[in-house]
Amino acid sequence: MTGILEGLLEQAESQGAARVTLRAIAEEAAQAGADRALKRLGLMDEQAGHDITELRQLVQGWRDVKKSALKSLVGWVVRTGVALLLMGIAFKLGLGQGSRP
Repeated sequence: MTGILEGLLEQAESQGAARVTLRAIAEEAAQAGADRALKRLGLMDEQAGHDITELRQLVQGWRDVKKSALKSLVGWVVRTGVALLLMGIAFKLGLGQGSRP
């Protein structure tokens, strides 16, 4: 995008416009666009920074919960698999049949 702006500045400068004035216009237009976008998102008030921080914390908390849940699920599956394996070995060895007459 900078290349496009630079090209437009050179073109306007070759037609007699002052580069400094053109840069000022471009900066003002960019700032106005950013302000408009923030306003549409509801992030123009004094609490916007705090809101963004809270959202980031919320997203990080959600990621931590997902990671923890996945670890718990994997651990549960592994423990269940080991328990089933041990039960199969015990059954095969006849350890779970008790005493027979």
